[in-house]
Amino acid sequence: MDERRESSSPLTGATCGPRWSRGTVALDPLARLFALRGVEPRRVVGLISGTSADGIDAALVELRGSGTSTEARLLDFRSRAYEPELRARVLALGEATAEELLHLHYALGEALGRAALDVIEPARRAGLSVHLVGSHGQTARHHPRAASPDGRAATLQLAEPAIIAERTGLPVVADFRPRDVAAGGEGAPLVPLVDWLLFRSPGRTRVCLNLGGIANVTIVGEDVDRVYAFDLGPANMPMDVAVQVWTGGAEAFDRDGRRAAAGRVDTGLVGELMRHPFLALPPPKSTGREAFGAVFVRPLLARFAGREADLLASLTRFVAEATTDGIRRYVREPVDEVLVSGGGARNPTLMAALADRLAPVPVRSLAAVGMDPDAKEAVAFAVLANETLFGRPGNLPAATGATGLRVLGKIVV
Repeated sequence: MDERRESSSPLTGATCGPRWSRGTVALDPLARLFALRGVEPRRVVGLISGTSADGIDAALVELRGSGTSTEARLLDFRSRAYEPELRARVLALGEATAEELLHLHYALGEALGRAALDVIEPARRAGLSVHLVGSHGQTARHHPRAASPDGRAATLQLAEPAIIAERTGLPVVADFRPRDVAAGGEGAPLVPLVDWLLFRSPGRTRVCLNLGGIANVTIVGEDVDRVYAFDLGPANMPMDVAVQVWTGGAEAFDRDGRRAAAGRVDTGLVGELMRHPFLALPPPKSTGREAFGAVFVRPLLARFAGREADLLASLTRFVAEATTDGIRRYVREPVDEVLVSGGGARNPTLMAALADRLAPVPVRSLAAVGMDPDAKEAVAFAVLANETLFGRPGNLPAATGATGLRVLGKIVV
C-alpha cells in the first residue's frame, strides 16, 4: 500500500485526518464523524459474512467523493474463516432460541471486530489512517414479502456494531437493510447502487452477477434511474450444504467444481428443481437460506446416496439453468456482457455452464475489469457506509421495491 496526500482535518489541521484513540471516547464524536466528509482520501473498511456463512470478508477501500463522483480503490482484502464452533452456531440460526440469538449477536461482533483489525492494523503499521467501518453483519433471518402473511419483509442481521467500534476505535455504520424494509422494500439487494457507481460503462449494458450463497443480478446501464436488480435463486448454497454433510464438515465447498465435473447430470432432477415457485416470481424478489439451504438439500441426499458427484453435477446444472432462465426472462434489454463476482466466479464447472447457456453474450469474472471477484460485496458495504456518511441514499427502489430512496444504516460513534 502506498500513502497518498490527504486533505487536512477540519478540526485539527493534521494531514492524516481525524484520529480515534482505541479505548477512549472523543469529546465530540459526532463532529469528528461528519468532519470525515472533508477528508480525502477516506479509508473505509467493509465487512460482510454472506449467506454461505463460511467466514468474514474484510476489504480496506480508499474512497474519494460520494454519489456519482465516487472513486474506489481496493487496498487490502482478507477473509477470516469462522472457528468451527462459531460456524456451527451460525448454520443453526434457523432453530436458534432468543437466548442464543443474544449471545451470538455479541460473539459475531467480536469476530467481525477481529476481521476488521486484519486489514486495519497492517494499514496503520504502514502509516495509513483508517477512518470508518461499514458492517453488513451476518444474516440471521430474512423473510421476503412473498413469504410473509402480511406481505411485509423482515430481516435480522447479527454482529453488534458497538463491539466493532470498541475494538477498532472507529465509527461504524451497520444494519443497512431495515430502513429499506421500513419503506416497504425487501431490504435486498443493496449492492445494485454500488454496481452502478463502480461498474457502469458508457454505451454498454452490463449484468453484474454475484454468485455467493444466493445468485443475484444487477442490470447496469448509463442511467441510474434504469438500474434494477433481483435475486435469481440459489448459487453456491445447495452445493456447499451437500459437500459439508458428506465430508462431515471437513470440506466447506466443491473446490473448483471438481466433484461436480466428475458426476453425471440427472436431467430429471434438474427439471424437478426448476419448478421451484421462487423462480417464477417476478422481480423485485429476494430469497435466502430458508428456501435453498439445508431444508432444500437434505431430502436429496438420501435419494443420491452413493451418487454424491451426480448430485453435485445436477445441482450445479440447476444453478446454471435457474440463473440463465432468470436473466433471459426478467432482463428487459439486450446485454453486452455478464460480469461475475462471488465464490462462483472461481468454479470453472459452473462458469462453463453459464457461458454455454448465455452465449453469445460474454461471461467474464469481475477480475477482468480490475476488481477481485471475492471482494466485491465487502467493498460494497464500504461504499454504502461512505454514502451514509454523506447523507446519501443507499437503496434503489427499483431493486428492493421500497417506496422511495432512503439513507441506510445505524451509526455507532
